[in-house]
Amino acid sequence: MAPSKENSPDAGNSRRGLLISKGWVQAVALVMLFGFLVLGLLAYRTYTGEAPIPAMVVDPEGKVLFTGADISGGQEVFLRNGLMEYGSIFGHGAYLGPDFTADYLRRSALIVADRNGGSASGEAKARTVAEFKTNRYDPSTRTLHLTAGQAGAFAELQRHYADWFGAPTTKYGLRPKAIADLDQIKQLTACFCWSAWVASALRPGHDYSYSNNWPPEPLVGNAPTAAMVVWSMLSLAALLGGIGLLFAAFGRWNFLGWHGREQQTLV
Repeated sequence: MAPSKENSPDAGNSRRGLLISKGWVQAVALVMLFGFLVLGLLAYRTYTGEAPIPAMVVDPEGKVLFTGADISGGQEVFLRNGLMEYGSIFGHGAYLGPDFTADYLRRSALIVADRNGGSASGEAKARTVAEFKTNRYDPSTRTLHLTAGQAGAFAELQRHYADWFGAPTTKYGLRPKAIADLDQIKQLTACFCWSAWVASALRPGHDYSYSNNWPPEPLVGNAPTAAMVVWSMLSLAALLGGIGLLFAAFGRWNFLGWHGREQQTLV
């Protein structure tokens, strides 16, 4: 007696139909294509509009405080020591330690404000904001000019970070004497100083910094821009609203394929 079609050994190898219609597959492909196109465009604009890394950073007397090689070296020290798993730069990283952009910006602003007459003084506060917001980068020579207060803050914060990373204990959440080499400390401080400049100095032709005033810091006049708030809210609303509309469409119309398997009957 020949086996029935249902009992045939090849019956289980037949391809099962899609749970959803082919239209959904095409729609997903179009959404992904559009999404990657937008991501590519934004990536291009990010790299063409990135903040410059100066060849030299000097004080008002022309003395070189650090170089672009020091900034790049500080980035390497940061990554080589796994500090991205401890703290962060521009808010990117871990949250066991501080965001070093915000940390440097805050500490240097306090130092500059004290030199200007104290953070309680309105005039001192205005002068401090002006010092940090004024963009003194010369693109023709690739030289960044710091004020006397900012240069003094750089020297003082080198000592601070030498104590921080060179502490013989684990009180800061790091291994004992995590970074004791003073040359590496200078490079790290240079990297933090540059990131603080990127976060506070006005982008040429605009009323906000290279990082869109991020991280916020009232002492230097950094506040989230209206565009940052609006686009953050719109992106969240589009994400949640789009997911809701997707599930609503799946549940409302059977021809889209959501209920196709449920309509199959056994004979």
